[in-house]
Amino acid sequence: MRGVTALKALGPIDVRNVIRDPLLRWMVFLPLLIGFLIRWGVPVLSTYLAGRFQFDLVQYYHLIMSAILLQWPILFGMIIGFLLLDQRDDQTITALQVTPLQLTGYLIYRISLPLVVSIIITLVSFPIAGLVELGFLPLFSAALLAAPLAPIFALFLATFAENKVQGFALTKAVGIVLWPPIFAYFIDSGWRLAFGIFPTYWPMKFFWLLTSGGEKIWIYFVIGMFYQILLLWVLLKRFNKVMHQ
Repeated sequence: MRGVTALKALGPIDVRNVIRDPLLRWMVFLPLLIGFLIRWGVPVLSTYLAGRFQFDLVQYYHLIMSAILLQWPILFGMIIGFLLLDQRDDQTITALQVTPLQLTGYLIYRISLPLVVSIIITLVSFPIAGLVELGFLPLFSAALLAAPLAPIFALFLATFAENKVQGFALTKAVGIVLWPPIFAYFIDSGWRLAFGIFPTYWPMKFFWLLTSGGEKIWIYFVIGMFYQILLLWVLLKRFNKVMHQ
């Protein structure tokens, strides 16, 4: 009920904030744009590389789409993170603590919104991109495993950035976490699991196994979900501490 109350109270405010901010407004439509660019651009690039360099890009389509799988939760996590910074700076969050909504309802809303939005965008954008064919349930499970990255990155920004300027600097640093799982893809040994310290590894690994028909794939789903929930809990504790300083 607190989450529903928060949605009614804060939803219209968030919509107005996104509409009036050119950067956030542009970011909302970015997933669909990238989906169409992938659908039309990657096959052209693949044909060019095959003819000019005899390089088969098709075999890496699932690697490309596993990276795209993470883009949406991270993107919407960034949007929510900047909204959190705005509302922290203008004392909106502090004021909520003395209203019937309170901080708990606010956080439920802030965590659930990017989760749901990132899942929906993934389910819409993947068929648009069209590089990898997955059934609804496999795609939904992959989107579900990647979704916790959204509130994780939102709380990361809101917790460790003092303002939007620092927030933009952190977003550049966050891009680094996409690369270790990509490197892990090319490592054929047990050391690959060492990259599991990065939360981005588990959704990507799960997606690779879904597309290749690997064994024991649900172990990666369970471990990845548990690890992300643990990180989310730590960040929530940290955020709560920051808000009560």
